[in-house]
Amino acid sequence: MKLSARIFCPFVFSLLPAFSMAEPVSVNSLVLKALVTHPELGFYEAQIDVAKGGKTKAGEIKNPDMMIGVGNWRLRDLATNYVTDGPTWAVQLTQTFDWPGRLTLRKAIAQKDIELAQLGFNQFRAALAGRVRSIAWKLLAAQEQTRAADEVAKRFQSLADVLLQRDPAGAAPRLEARIIQASALTLGAEATLARNELAAARFELNQLLGLKADNPLEISMETLSLTPPPPLESLMAEARRKNFALRARFLDVEQQGYHVALAKNERWPSITVQPYIQKQTTLTRETQVGIGVSIPLPLWNRNKGAIDAAQAKQVQAEVMLTAQMRQLERDVAAQASHYRIHVEELAKWPADTLDSFRKAAAEADEHYRLGALPLSTYTELQRQYISSVKAVLTSQMGAVEARLQLEQLTGTALAQ
Repeated sequence: MKLSARIFCPFVFSLLPAFSMAEPVSVNSLVLKALVTHPELGFYEAQIDVAKGGKTKAGEIKNPDMMIGVGNWRLRDLATNYVTDGPTWAVQLTQTFDWPGRLTLRKAIAQKDIELAQLGFNQFRAALAGRVRSIAWKLLAAQEQTRAADEVAKRFQSLADVLLQRDPAGAAPRLEARIIQASALTLGAEATLARNELAAARFELNQLLGLKADNPLEISMETLSLTPPPPLESLMAEARRKNFALRARFLDVEQQGYHVALAKNERWPSITVQPYIQKQTTLTRETQVGIGVSIPLPLWNRNKGAIDAAQAKQVQAEVMLTAQMRQLERDVAAQASHYRIHVEELAKWPADTLDSFRKAAAEADEHYRLGALPLSTYTELQRQYISSVKAVLTSQMGAVEARLQLEQLTGTALAQ
């Protein structure tokens, strides 16, 4: 059976007072603004540039070394008698070349760093968008809870002021007046707590948007339709393909494979080529041109330690991938269950649940003032009105949070 729940209905929000003089904005516009103005985005963008610079560095060939020498060439015979002398000079270039395939492996490793940096950037953007949506809906819920608490607190305070101005005859009316006064104080404290929660949500949302904490932000009233999540298997399949943390683990395993291949390649030495020219002038002019090749012999150092370390890190990466996969499956199953339970609970309630409680509380106030309702019933209705608002908002926010978490885990926006 398909169940759905529609939360934060327009008729509920039409009852809200204006909490600030700011122009109301939509949740989607807040998300778009955060994705442009949040200061930490610059960090992840710079990290991509760092990784790209690393790839450029990995593809660079070492510069050649040039040696220039000048001197004097002196000849003596076997009896050490002077024969002749003259100037001499020499020029030598030394260029080192990596073993074939080494440069390609280094560039492949650097490319994985770029992919990881880009993945981190996209993950942060997705997390930021989800956080903004979560705080925005909390702000809307806090507005409703504040309105309800203020409404009931003012109702009790007004009634207490009227009763205390009179001269109650007898103990019962006087005690009733004190009960109402005490209820007014208690509900006033609850209203203050609700306003504090509203302010805290607004402060955090302003910070995510890069605004001043006391910016008078107000969100326009919206309707969010919640439907049960897709089957668990389809959610798992989406999570395996799109989950950011899992994709990062796959990239890590691939990168470690390149590290192993590079460590094995480094068993073979680099090749150094040395072309040179030498010229001297004495009784004759002599010119020597040649080229030398230098190759270290891999007899004692076969890079075994680096190879073993790279292979061990590859095993670690594979184990972490398996652990991440299990954690992801567990989280997806848990959030899907939470979301489904909240949606099924919300579907049991009529669409006008909060409005009916609000009207009942207002009707109770009217009848109590006319003397047609006992104090116990009046007080209970007022308190149940606030309790029902809290219960509905708690279930609604539980559904929203579970939905947002599920979208983060699967990397997919769920259908509404």
